[in-house]
Amino acid sequence: MKPKHFLSLFDCGEEELHAIVARGIELKEHQQTGKSHTTCAGRVLGMIFELRSTRTRVAFEAGMYQLGGSSIFLNADDTQLGRGEPIEDTARVLSQMLDIVMIRASKHETIAKFAEAATIPVINGMSDLLHPCQLLADIQTFIEQRGPIKGRTVAFVGDGYNMCNSYIEAAAQFDFQLRVATPRSHAPTYLPAESRRHVVLLEDPASAVDNADLVVTDVWSSMGHEQELDRKQSFDGFQIDSHVLDNANPGCLFLHCLPAHRGEEVDEFVLDDPRSAVWQEAGNRLHSQKALIEHLLSVD
Repeated sequence: MKPKHFLSLFDCGEEELHAIVARGIELKEHQQTGKSHTTCAGRVLGMIFELRSTRTRVAFEAGMYQLGGSSIFLNADDTQLGRGEPIEDTARVLSQMLDIVMIRASKHETIAKFAEAATIPVINGMSDLLHPCQLLADIQTFIEQRGPIKGRTVAFVGDGYNMCNSYIEAAAQFDFQLRVATPRSHAPTYLPAESRRHVVLLEDPASAVDNADLVVTDVWSSMGHEQELDRKQSFDGFQIDSHVLDNANPGCLFLHCLPAHRGEEVDEFVLDDPRSAVWQEAGNRLHSQKALIEHLLSVD
């Protein structure tokens, strides 16, 4: 039987996703009250990073420890991958030694190839196409702060890249309306059929944010784009500040997956605005990823 992977939000059904988010909330309560939740005792997580990470690595490593298991950090340059071993061969070998693998790669194709050859669950820790783990934390944060997200209006303002793409998937899976505001030159090219009735593509941030319940942005230069010097000019007028949030629903929430470039996609103050939940959002990576690990390993 093929293992269950999590490369995309579409790898889970809607009920599964809601159950993972609900379990994340429950595991957070366990952590805060000191209740033991060592459901993965004896299990080992392998973490492969082609790209740098703070939140993803710490959340998975700490989370696996709190679940009673252990983790191994694998830098691609320090393994045989750095010497040209095919990713499929690495997947076959690690499947004999580990229980589950998380991989962060510059190309989504790399993760897909690894998962196709693996006989253990594989998690997409971020690729150039998608960042599904972040969406679990974002949805958990919204539910904790504002209640169910079904039927709400979400505005994504910025770069039509991996975070935007995952919000496009989430709109279908969690049944909310998504307005995406990007410069024409950086509009998303990923729009699966399941999401089309949930998503509107715009070029005007004000129209996207108008009466929105959730406002989201991300850096304008994701990993690999840092040398594209024209990006700041392309995103002129797309910065989120408190005045932009004033045009949203009075009870709106603001999220950013971090790290943030203050003075670019956000101003110096909006991360600490009372409507911002970015620090809770970051912390929820720990709990939502623990819930995801449990789900893929079929433990509770």
